[in-house]
Amino acid sequence: MSDDAYGATVAKRRLARRLTELRHRSGHTANHICDLLDWGRGKVGRFEANQWKRPEMSDIRDLLRIYDASPADREELEQLAVQARARPWWRDYPDVFENEFPGFENDAARIRVFMPLLIPGLLQTRDYLEAHLRFGARPPTWRQRATVARMRRQEVLDRVDSTLPRVEVVLTEASLMYRWGSNADRRDQIDHLIDLAGRPNVDVRIQRFDDGPPQGMFSPVNIFDFPGSEPSIVFTETDTAIQEVSQPELVDSYNRTFDRACESALEPPDTTGYLRFLAQRLE
Repeated sequence: MSDDAYGATVAKRRLARRLTELRHRSGHTANHICDLLDWGRGKVGRFEANQWKRPEMSDIRDLLRIYDASPADREELEQLAVQARARPWWRDYPDVFENEFPGFENDAARIRVFMPLLIPGLLQTRDYLEAHLRFGARPPTWRQRATVARMRRQEVLDRVDSTLPRVEVVLTEASLMYRWGSNADRRDQIDHLIDLAGRPNVDVRIQRFDDGPPQGMFSPVNIFDFPGSEPSIVFTETDTAIQEVSQPELVDSYNRTFDRACESALEPPDTTGYLRFLAQRLE
């Protein structure tokens, strides 16, 4: 499955970073650039902070002219701008997604997820998802839209080209034992995990009750790695928000703690065997 918006979120992020580099090289301040182009104060700062949805080509070309960008830089940044202007499907769900999380997930070459109490959204069955959402305070119309959006997110797992991501998941036994839905719903969810774990690009590890409390990580974390030299990004989840973490030292810390979470969990083949055991208990 292809996606016309694949790469758009990372392109927008890289464009913001490269424009910042060019301005620093030119020796101008952000406010000076705004004055030169007769823009409102703060416009360049918003661009450089990646606080835009679709960059305007005329704005990008004006900046490249002011920065006296080389032909190579011009070509690179104009291509990034064209790619960043693609309209992704998640823009239709502003009430469900409050930040760029689905875009980075969509563009990732490797997705690493730790979930202590829930099955990760990418791996949820519709019945499990709907059972979980019913426990929240959101109205039915929002729950319906959230269900559609989450199932759409899962399409990244069905790509058939080089954009198919590597997915590594650590979950806990608790996420399978909580009564989200009926026993049949929970058994179907476990069977779905077994099917996904059989794919060559998906690794699933489980931390069992018998092995003690979760190790390494204690809260939901998503780590996205991208092609080439693009820096990784982390999203942490709370009851009220999904927060972005991009500082290199913090990303490195999350990488290390995810590795510890993997080390304390069953290896993928053993996890599949344990999932089959859990499914039998629900028959």
